[in-house]
Amino acid sequence: MFINEYMVSAPGDYVKVYLFAQMYSDLGVEFSNEDIAKQLSLDIEDVLKAWTYWEKMGIIRKIKRSPDNPLEYDVEFIMLKNMLYGSHEDSAVTAAEQGLGNRMANTEYREMFSRIEQALGRVISGTEMGEVDSWINDFGIEPEFVAFAVEYCAGKKKKTIKYIEAVIRNWVSEGHRTIEDLQEHIGRMEERSADYRRIFKALGWTRNWTEEEKRIMDQWFDEMGFSLETILEACGKTTGISNPNINYINKVLASWAADGRGGKESANDVSSADISRYYELLREKEEKEAEVRRAEVYAKLPQIRQLDEEENRLGAGLSRIVVSDRIDKKETIENLREQIEDISAQRAFLLTDNGFELDYMDVRYECPKCKDTGMLETGERCPCHREITQQKIKELLKTE
Repeated sequence: MFINEYMVSAPGDYVKVYLFAQMYSDLGVEFSNEDIAKQLSLDIEDVLKAWTYWEKMGIIRKIKRSPDNPLEYDVEFIMLKNMLYGSHEDSAVTAAEQGLGNRMANTEYREMFSRIEQALGRVISGTEMGEVDSWINDFGIEPEFVAFAVEYCAGKKKKTIKYIEAVIRNWVSEGHRTIEDLQEHIGRMEERSADYRRIFKALGWTRNWTEEEKRIMDQWFDEMGFSLETILEACGKTTGISNPNINYINKVLASWAADGRGGKESANDVSSADISRYYELLREKEEKEAEVRRAEVYAKLPQIRQLDEEENRLGAGLSRIVVSDRIDKKETIENLREQIEDISAQRAFLLTDNGFELDYMDVRYECPKCKDTGMLETGERCPCHREITQQKIKELLKTE
């Protein structure tokens, strides 16, 4: 039954995992996913994906050991005879385990795949959709979390599914599970990385920093309380030294700290948390303003709302077609894309013909370079970052 009904269409490594585990399960031998990976010369991630695949096919069931760790579970094999010839208990479980096709009816899933395709700049394959779906199940995260991760990686020119999965796995292992927490974490990390780059550039170094150098530089900021400008001043003391090094600068700054130059150096200093919050509030304000402009257009031109709704409907249909096995899939996708492009042209005509700018309903960022995130696509800190003051934060809060 397995060979006839399931094996032919399954990835080869997934078949190996299923048969290998089934054999030892029948023998009553205890083993782990790590054992399977070692015996079959596979990555542990591939073993986990195999179980997620077979769970979606309805022939195994994951039994969670801990509600806090989605990666800790036992695997129960479901009798294939019951699957094919009927069993009330197993059919009830299978119905509860919705497949990707059914989940695509969920608005959050459709929005997630739409954002992913927009970030990657292409239509993702059915296999990739299955992998994305497995992240949600394996890591216990929300579709919005996945979409955010893809957009973040794409912004850094890293668009492979493997790379994005590794980033998500790392975030989850560090305990980050909400968008707000991630934004604050990324803001802190990217701001500090930009500081490291400035310091190395001042020293004429083009290499990456070591963990020890990172630890020492963190001390300058966090323990000694120096600003980047003061640290760069210390770097300037290496002029004339043939081989400048971190330890030399550390001695200079330690001496300055002993003389009282450390600590909070300016009344206008703004913390990383303040800056992250500022950008977050700024984007919220701009998105609300865009919503107001959109409502204005809809009130004057109801046809625009209808076009937007039709475009969303076609976009959802496009995602469903991508994961389908239709013979005419390629032609259908092309047809849907042409319809979406036609809607965009109609929207542009209606807007301009009625005195609206093409981007009137779009979010209008204060800084188009970084879209009010503080970071450029190159990974460097945006110049607008340095313009944030406590006064600007207070003024923004007044408008909330």
